Amino acid sequence: MDHVTGSTDERPQFQQMFQDASQRKFDVLLFWSLDRLSREGVLETLQHLQRLTSYGVAWRSFTEQYLDSTGIFREAVIGILAAIAKQERVRLAERTRAGLERVRREGKRLGRPEAKADTAMIRALREQGQSWAEISRRIGLARATVQRACVQVAATGLVRIK
Repeated sequence: MDHVTGSTDERPQFQQMFQDASQRKFDVLLFWSLDRLSREGVLETLQHLQRLTSYGVAWRSFTEQYLDSTGIFREAVIGILAAIAKQERVRLAERTRAGLERVRREGKRLGRPEAKADTAMIRALREQGQSWAEISRRIGLARATVQRACVQVAATGLVRIK
């Protein structure tokens, strides 16, 4: 029995269950309800059920009698779950696009904040023999940002780090 959240499949007992299923150590997986099996979302849950089916292991919900891979409605249940999963994925994508558009309309800038690098100071410190790590600590920017600033200035004469 797992004592961690069902919102991820990174649960030791959950992974062991699939390992045992792949070795046909049991014939039927009985779970209390679908949300007790997984809370990752419809698509991921459907993939778990299909994985069990591919191993030849039947599955059944104790409290949701219609969720039963051994019954006559097996294909119908899987079809319905697949349709719900597809619709969930579409809605998620729509919500993401709408959220990004709303943020853009509000004038908010997406992505990492712009770093302002004093390239003259970086070059001077580098010419004094300081390492990239020492320069990075001294000016408060990541080492890669400091190096990129020098490369961009050398190539373009300008620097604008994102």
